[in-house]
Amino acid sequence: MGRTLYLRCESGISGDMVVGALLDLGADEKGLRAALLGLGLDGFEVRVGRKTCGAQDACDFDVVLDQAHENHDHDMAYLYGDLDGELAGEHHHEHRTLADVTAILDAAALPARARATALRVFGILAAAEAKAHGTDVEHVRFHEVGAVDSIVDIVAVSWCLDDLDVSDVIVSPLAEGEGRVRTAHGVLGVPVPAVANIAASEGLVLARLHREGEFVTPTGAAIAAAVRTRDELPETYRVLGVGVGSGKRAYDPPSCVCGMLIEAVAGAPAEATSFSTPDLWKLETEVDDCTGEALGHVLAHLYDVGAREAHFLPVVMKKGRPGHQIEVLCSERDIPALERVIFEDTTTIGVRRMPLWRTVLPREEVELATTYGAILAKRVTLPTGATRVYPEYESVATASREGGIPFQDAYRAAVAAAEGSGA
Repeated sequence: MGRTLYLRCESGISGDMVVGALLDLGADEKGLRAALLGLGLDGFEVRVGRKTCGAQDACDFDVVLDQAHENHDHDMAYLYGDLDGELAGEHHHEHRTLADVTAILDAAALPARARATALRVFGILAAAEAKAHGTDVEHVRFHEVGAVDSIVDIVAVSWCLDDLDVSDVIVSPLAEGEGRVRTAHGVLGVPVPAVANIAASEGLVLARLHREGEFVTPTGAAIAAAVRTRDELPETYRVLGVGVGSGKRAYDPPSCVCGMLIEAVAGAPAEATSFSTPDLWKLETEVDDCTGEALGHVLAHLYDVGAREAHFLPVVMKKGRPGHQIEVLCSERDIPALERVIFEDTTTIGVRRMPLWRTVLPREEVELATTYGAILAKRVTLPTGATRVYPEYESVATASREGGIPFQDAYRAAVAAAEGSGA
């Protein structure tokens, strides 16, 4: 079903801060290290430790670069010292195009959902840099975000989200500073153009921190834009876990990102949603020359990269040919990755997209005690205030398999437990 993550960015956001928060929430450090080694990049090592961030204990995710790759991103003297003068010893910049980064990600042994997230982050960054420099996406040459540490941060965030099975991300307003900062493009005003462009194109909300300095990095802004599915917390929710990730720049007080895994708790009955912003998008196309094997593969691949729902419908096409209509429901942020799957894994040459609005009933996960063990179920609240309980398929199937009993027996036991407990 996927989990919901709330990112509190009250003192800014950067890639390493988000990684730290996700590791603090329980993402597998050993698995992450293996994934990062599989990128085939040289010149870095990863250190994970603890650090005091203000009054909070935080996880410190640090990508330590060798001398050849050092970019002084955390060097306060470089970032803010003598901004109107010449700085001796300009550091080496790693330059990569979007195609270079895509090739690195495609060659790495990453889960499909993690790769799709990382590609989405870099796509947002490329569009922002292209606008800032008056060029097109294909010709953008990344500086800071093409460097080894930024690639590692973005892949690490994407991998950790997949490992924690996060499918829904709520992002608070991003606290940003003011003044100027030195970058690979020279001394720029805060927010820097890449951050401002991302905020404008992706609808991110910035909040004035009334402090000198850059607190929202382009990588942090792109991550927030790429993973965000909602802006508002549920009216009532339960906190399942808390993680804090520390920043590296020596601000006082230090910057950190707080991540919370939450679940909505049934409150007031749902009302019809606003029609200003669509809740979901539908992608649709037809094929009459795709094999059953190919269609089965594409269905699984669509779910891997973020589809909320995906299915096929039999249709009669032109010249009386039998075919299939492919329909996918998704968040707007997942459209590019899902369209890529459809184009690459099927024979279609065009995909339609339509905005959709929906009314959603409040729901929460409950655990039912049965003679076959605990079975998870979803309890929903109807507009009348009445509730219904629906046993979860995977949990029923597990009870059936482990207990050696028919699926229907396990399902009926769950329903009886729900009725008996008043769930």
